[in-house]
Amino acid sequence: MIQISLKRHVLAAIDTVMGPDGAPGAAVPWRKVLWERQPYPDNYVDQRFLEELRRNEGLRQYRYWAVVREAGFVGEQLSCVAIFITLWLYMEQSLLSPETLLWTSLVCALLGYGLHRALSAPPQTGCEPRTRLADLQSAAIFLSFTFGFSPVLKTLTESVSTDTVHAMAAVMLLAHLVTFPYARPAPPGSVSLNAALFASVCLASRLPGALHTFAMLSCALLVFALWPCLLQRLRGGAPGHFTAVCAGVCVVGVAGLGSRCPGGAALMALALGSVTLLCPLLLVRLQRHKDNIQGPWDEAEIHEELGHLAQ
Repeated sequence: MIQISLKRHVLAAIDTVMGPDGAPGAAVPWRKVLWERQPYPDNYVDQRFLEELRRNEGLRQYRYWAVVREAGFVGEQLSCVAIFITLWLYMEQSLLSPETLLWTSLVCALLGYGLHRALSAPPQTGCEPRTRLADLQSAAIFLSFTFGFSPVLKTLTESVSTDTVHAMAAVMLLAHLVTFPYARPAPPGSVSLNAALFASVCLASRLPGALHTFAMLSCALLVFALWPCLLQRLRGGAPGHFTAVCAGVCVVGVAGLGSRCPGGAALMALALGSVTLLCPLLLVRLQRHKDNIQGPWDEAEIHEELGHLAQ
């Protein structure tokens, strides 16, 4: 009798806590804590669980033509690679002299340097601007070393087959396009610039003479290192002109490649259309199907300033 009475008291206490149907009763409300024992299963959640559900928090809505304008930078860089390859083809086939390329590169560099200085923002307080003499010294050092090592670079790949050299150049130019910092290309990323210069050395070593090699490497520096800096300055200072310049470079790239390789020009035009028109359209169309949810199941974010702990 004592055992039966004790069992009834225990069952009554359980009913008080859990309720008659086995569900948690109102006597002990559920709390989302882990450091105390509660009469609830480990995976239990109450009705307030989905009230904290948030969908697409901080979602950015893209406009098609704005995305096309930004994608034009990718197409422009692809066109720069096509222009460089076109110049190399002209020099390899003796249709362009190294003297002409050098003088043209010098004129373009001077015009671009003047435009870059004109678009430069005024220096900040306490920040000493770079002088023209420092720029001249850097250019003189690069040109001197490049001219001095041109005979060495000309014979650098003599023991390597032409197919292997072309394959290495193609892989390096592809790596340049993949690793190029399109968001902020001034100055170009080290990996991207090194890949482009390596491809330039590979291609320049297959030209007839040392002067051809020097002209090709100088042109590579202008196209892959200096031109992105000027384009970034146009992007921030003159957005309207930036779009026009990107479109012009794409047209020149396709036309120049078409003069020596019509099939390559067709593939180039198809790639530019896909990158600058089709991909932005897919991004805008797929954006409406995005469903990103946040809620109490996410990892905790610590917003407390913990800098004092490192002292």
